[in-house]
Amino acid sequence: MIRVERAGVEARLHSTLCAECPHGPTGCCASLPGVDWADIGRIVSRGGAQWLLGEIAAGNLRPGPRGLLLRRVPNPGANAGVWPTKCVYHGTQGCTIPPDRRAATCNYYLCEEAFLAGGENQGDPAAREARAAHDTLVRLYGQWDLELQAAVEARWPADPPWDEPFLAWVGEAWRRLVARDRAVWQALG
Repeated sequence: MIRVERAGVEARLHSTLCAECPHGPTGCCASLPGVDWADIGRIVSRGGAQWLLGEIAAGNLRPGPRGLLLRRVPNPGANAGVWPTKCVYHGTQGCTIPPDRRAATCNYYLCEEAFLAGGENQGDPAAREARAAHDTLVRLYGQWDLELQAAVEARWPADPPWDEPFLAWVGEAWRRLVARDRAVWQALG
């Protein structure tokens, strides 16, 4: 079964298949997304600037070419060593951080098996709604990431400072993009 938790650009997709992931006990958390520029803007706009700075200081997040990279840790639950590492935030019950601190991908990604198990091939309305939400979010976040990356590179050609004023700037730039594209994501909740 698939369910869409409607929340605009923070919509979340859920599948009952995730609890029995066909890819192993760590599931998606073995293949990490980045915390890209749009994610950083979203997290900052939800009051997470100090959290990001703390996680950078702790070494759980580190600057990368497209935002922040998640630290990988040993994955003792890996099936036959296929995925020897996993996301630092993956715990025994799944993600250990709240949705407003995660990369957006972690909130809206579902694998093809989940869509199929959720009834997409049988025309299930919930599965169709989830696919449409997924595709919209992928398109929007991808576009915002590229636009924010270009703006960061134009303003800080060497490297951004990774301090509170910089994060506030990213948060404000993200809010402007979200406001501009409101008509696109409004159907998500």
